[in-house]
Amino acid sequence: MTDAREHPLTAAIKPLLDAVGATPFDPAEARPDDVILEWEGAPAVAVRLPHLGSALDRLLAEVTRQFGGRPLSELDRPEKQRAVAMLEERGAFTVRHGVETVASALGVSRFTVYNYLNRQT
Repeated sequence: MTDAREHPLTAAIKPLLDAVGATPFDPAEARPDDVILEWEGAPAVAVRLPHLGSALDRLLAEVTRQFGGRPLSELDRPEKQRAVAMLEERGAFTVRHGVETVASALGVSRFTVYNYLNRQT
């Protein structure tokens, strides 16, 4: 079998794997919680999804990049509100302790994050 990392399916989904922080590898090495993708009816690549905690770190890093790489704590209030809205869209607050983690990154209180979230509705 071709190395799973070199399989055409892996190449096709590489942007998705990178975006979610997933790791491709040989289906023979799959664990029960891995996702096995098939190509022409046969297992082609196994995908291991990252732990949710690291997903929040990636979301924060992505939002930081979208604000020019400046630390989120240095953003002004309207920018912090936009950052919270962006994180809400991406599901950051579905992760346990998401509000606390975002509040810490923004340099604000949990109460402030909840206020920013309530302003969106």
